[in-house]
Amino acid sequence: MSLLRRSLAATLLSLPLLSLAQTDGAKPLVFGVGLFQPDREKNDATYRPLADHLAQRLGRTVQLRTVDSWEGLARSLASGETDIALLGPWGYVLAHHEAGAQAVATILYEGKPEYHALIVTHPGSGLRSAQDLIGPQGKGRTFAFGDKGSTSGYLIPLHFFLQQGVDPEKHFGRVLYTKHQAIETQVAAGQLDAGADYNRNRNAMIDQGLIKADQSRVIWQSPALPNDAVAVRAGLHTDRAFVQRLQSALTEVGPLLAVRPQLLPARYTGFVVADNGVYKPIRDAGLATGKLSPKR
Repeated sequence: MSLLRRSLAATLLSLPLLSLAQTDGAKPLVFGVGLFQPDREKNDATYRPLADHLAQRLGRTVQLRTVDSWEGLARSLASGETDIALLGPWGYVLAHHEAGAQAVATILYEGKPEYHALIVTHPGSGLRSAQDLIGPQGKGRTFAFGDKGSTSGYLIPLHFFLQQGVDPEKHFGRVLYTKHQAIETQVAAGQLDAGADYNRNRNAMIDQGLIKADQSRVIWQSPALPNDAVAVRAGLHTDRAFVQRLQSALTEVGPLLAVRPQLLPARYTGFVVADNGVYKPIRDAGLATGKLSPKR
């Protein structure tokens, strides 16, 4: 660790925390997080340090809640059940479109605010490219999407298929909708011919020994997509002082990782301030696929 990073992290740790006593009457904040890890228990353990950090910096009790589908998390943010959420780009766009939820930050992965959707297959499938998959060789195969609130697991690969004139429900013999981890596991085992995923999940599963890199092959990668959003419900976004405190707490995380690496999972390196405009490419894909209705 560099002397500069140690010094900056130590400075951040020495900043005065807001006392919870200052806001005793305030309702606890619900921090919703998507199911990024293989199960709810591991997900809770992974993101609890971040929730605790936010509680300290905001001077509010923060209740962590893992929501096991992107659609469910988007709905909870839209309904006001969740105050702050770390959710996928498409889930955020849905929550913004339906109820005015607002992005305040984007997570960084290996220093970048972007990632890629993937289509993977197994070495024995005979599929060597996306053209194989959408052509005669792919017809009648099994294919898995993530849940319909997923950016990389559903929206972006669906957009790709439709741009190629392919209706997945007609082209493939069987189409499933399941979790990202299950897609990688079943493709690697040869139980599925191909499926949609994203580079961050595939890398994490390889790092954790859940799959081997040579058990699956990437045959398609999307252009760069904006990373997961930290968003707040519409009513909370009107409190500009709160939003600024939240953004400050989030941007502190990167330097703090030097001394508190447990604040984020491996390969995640902090947050940058963002707004709704960052997620325009996802909104455009939603409109192009007809999954998002134009606002009048």
